[in-house]
Amino acid sequence: MKEVLVLYYSVHGGTRTLAECVAQGVAQVPGMLPRVRTVPRVSPVVEQSEPPIPDDGPPYVELCDLEECAGLALGSPTRFGNMAAPLKYFLDQTSALWLSGALAGKPAAVFTSTGTLHGGQESTLLSMMLPLLHHGMLIVGLPFAGQTDLMTTRSGGTPYGASHHAAPDGSLPVTEEERRLAIALGQRLASAALKLAAN
Repeated sequence: MKEVLVLYYSVHGGTRTLAECVAQGVAQVPGMLPRVRTVPRVSPVVEQSEPPIPDDGPPYVELCDLEECAGLALGSPTRFGNMAAPLKYFLDQTSALWLSGALAGKPAAVFTSTGTLHGGQESTLLSMMLPLLHHGMLIVGLPFAGQTDLMTTRSGGTPYGASHHAAPDGSLPVTEEERRLAIALGQRLASAALKLAAN
């Protein structure tokens, strides 16, 4: 069995729910399993640090998770049209993997959650693609073909990746359309990983 790493950071739970949906989609592809991981918060106070194991949810990611994965789904809430600092902080520590080419040729997909409908979903997804492209990863999106939810959604969902409109306080649940798009993204990523691993 090959594994797809579903790596995310979440504060109010919207991005976490999308990650669970992406993982569900990965698991629907025969021969593929999701490996769900998160990153710790970044403290503005240097002396503070998170415990080595989170209180709940998936474990914190390690560089070996990236090395061992056949594909990567990367998720973050939107922060002023960009990925959140904790996820960027982790990615900034992957230089050794970049130098060795450990991620080159592996497929990757991105997903996000925003407080407002026009709060930077697409720019956040694009910002998350940049380090993945530097690593030589192959970006997988959601094509309009076969994804009628992209044409009808009044919430989240883009061809660049799955997204969720959560409201400023994070109170809006993930809609059925957003859920289906995240599952479809996981399926598409896992299928690409399986095909690439066979070569």
